[in-house]
Amino acid sequence: MVCSRCILSLFMLLIVPLTGCEKSPQLTHIPEHATIVAFGDSLTVGVGAKQSQNYPCILAELSDRTVVNAGVSGEVTEQGRQRFSAVMDDNAPQLVILIEGGNDILRNRNIAETRQNLAWMIATAQQQGVEVVLLGVPTKNLFADAAPLYNQLAVEYQLVYDDELLADLLRTPSYKSDVIHLNAKGYRAMAEAIHALLVEHGAL
Repeated sequence: MVCSRCILSLFMLLIVPLTGCEKSPQLTHIPEHATIVAFGDSLTVGVGAKQSQNYPCILAELSDRTVVNAGVSGEVTEQGRQRFSAVMDDNAPQLVILIEGGNDILRNRNIAETRQNLAWMIATAQQQGVEVVLLGVPTKNLFADAAPLYNQLAVEYQLVYDDELLADLLRTPSYKSDVIHLNAKGYRAMAEAIHALLVEHGAL
């Protein structure tokens, strides 16, 4: 008769290799002529720094790719959803960097609706064969981490995702121009981190 300890040991031997084979999502390499769309709100616009110092401008320099700044200050996800398709049609990107939902959180919008709006944008892009990189936006609490809905979306849609970058930057006073915006130094750090993320996952 096989003992229960032996059965457990056999199970662990089988399960460990399976979990070790899990890989994070990879991105398709972006050719030099292709376009990246940076979609979001004031953190994408670059409020708190000069226009040339926003993260899409710096990312364009680092990546040697066209990066379209499709940010709108003060936008909530419901508004972003309304213009998303037009931005996609006008720019035909290969990749979208999505950083939106901060204004929903600040204004205490319904979280389920925020998640639904972001999910719609992600699904719309993927249906067009466009890959999405998602950055998590922190909750309103001091020193907060990214709101859980972002990780849920990343898992559901198998996205390349960063849940720490914005939270870390917004916790660092030397990177901020005010309570919710970055300064030139912060946007450069943001661009460099996103560039590294794209390199890590094969886009550059």
